[in-house]
Amino acid sequence: MLNDKSILITGGTGSFGHRFVSTLLEKYNLKRLVILSRDELKQYDMQIKYQKYSKVMRFFLGDVRDGERMQEAMSGIDVVIHAAALKQVPAAEYNPMECIKTNIHGAESVIKAAISNNVETVIALSTDKAANPINLYGATKLASDKLFIAANNISGGKTKFAVVRYGNVVGSRGSVVPLFDKLIKEGASHLPITHKEMTRFWITLQEGVDFVLKNMERMTGGEIFVPKIPSVKITDLAQSMAPQLPIKIIGIRPGEKLHEIMCPADDSHLTIEFHDHFVICPSVSFYSEKDDYLKNKLGEVGKYVEQSFEYNSGSNHSFLTNKDIIKYNMNTI
Repeated sequence: MLNDKSILITGGTGSFGHRFVSTLLEKYNLKRLVILSRDELKQYDMQIKYQKYSKVMRFFLGDVRDGERMQEAMSGIDVVIHAAALKQVPAAEYNPMECIKTNIHGAESVIKAAISNNVETVIALSTDKAANPINLYGATKLASDKLFIAANNISGGKTKFAVVRYGNVVGSRGSVVPLFDKLIKEGASHLPITHKEMTRFWITLQEGVDFVLKNMERMTGGEIFVPKIPSVKITDLAQSMAPQLPIKIIGIRPGEKLHEIMCPADDSHLTIEFHDHFVICPSVSFYSEKDDYLKNKLGEVGKYVEQSFEYNSGSNHSFLTNKDIIKYNMNTI
């Protein structure tokens, strides 16, 4: 699928970027792989790690807010994976304009550059916090999702845009797993939990990467792809990682939900269920009908969900057992 293609990853030195790069280099014979990010040290470290692929890899210092730089970075690019974002909820609340500039204006820069450079495919990474958002980070990612879906109408379908939305990534910088692991190793007397009923969707980095790659094959353009993944109770996670430590309830933080949502009930009339994922269809499309999404490019056939269906981490059909949690953590820590 990606052999002899030129690929750009924005935010490519992050947790997702590292795993996505290693997967691409292992599976495909790429023409060019461009990593765009703002951190020169992380780029240097990445260059050292992948120095045997120096003929393929290119490292661009730049910010997605900079439209001119994005135009330069996308010259000759076939596929764009947009992973750059400001993701920390408290930091976004305290620095709202910076979050808006990166997550919304940055998305606009990516879209404009992709269309003007005739990029074939763009997939933007989203988050469960973009569904019915209650914090600024989630609100900016919802706006970003809307921009990428609407971009299909702007490009007339020539450049195809889609969004991939999933939950907490086990072991990533934003996950609670590394925090718990650090506290355990430092001999903490307890593990802090915000609420005893709190749940989250759970996915590994590799599962997230594989889902993005699979959706490149599936996409028509305009979809929000949501994987069917298990949920975990945060209390179960803490007890699995450190059964000897008590739990201390510290209260829900500002902008935090008790349960996360990936397919809101308000979008149930646009949501199609497949065997291992959901698709939220665009609410406005000038080049495709909603029924066009019932069968994807891989020939997989879906069906519309029931009215008021909601994909919620608290009422999910699948929860990880303590044994499952231990297995996940052993593979990620």
